[in-house]
Amino acid sequence: MRRVSPRTLRRMMRQMGMSMTPVEGVLEVVLKLPGKQVVLEDPEVLMVEMSGQRIYQVIPARVREEAITPARPTIEIPEEDVQLVAQQAGVSLEEARAALEQTGGDLAKAILLLTSQAE
Repeated sequence: MRRVSPRTLRRMMRQMGMSMTPVEGVLEVVLKLPGKQVVLEDPEVLMVEMSGQRIYQVIPARVREEAITPARPTIEIPEEDVQLVAQQAGVSLEEARAALEQTGGDLAKAILLLTSQAE
């Protein structure tokens, strides 16, 4: 295969309507995936523009993967709900509160969960 000089390559790219410019000052690029994220550290980033579209080429110095645990939204559980579940299921207030937190505040599911555990 014949080697192409950088000058010839730039001329060919210009004829095809392509331009390649470096993107300066990029510290990291983060790819967010379900359950994890990939961090590309200290990358060299080039932007290739062709036919009105931009393509980013990323060449990282280091790559690391991080696991992501989805944050469960905290819900406010009224004390009356805790007392009702505890009374209906015949359990302590702490057990009732834990069941309500586990079921997302759903009273019926919490009572069913506690009564099925007791059997």
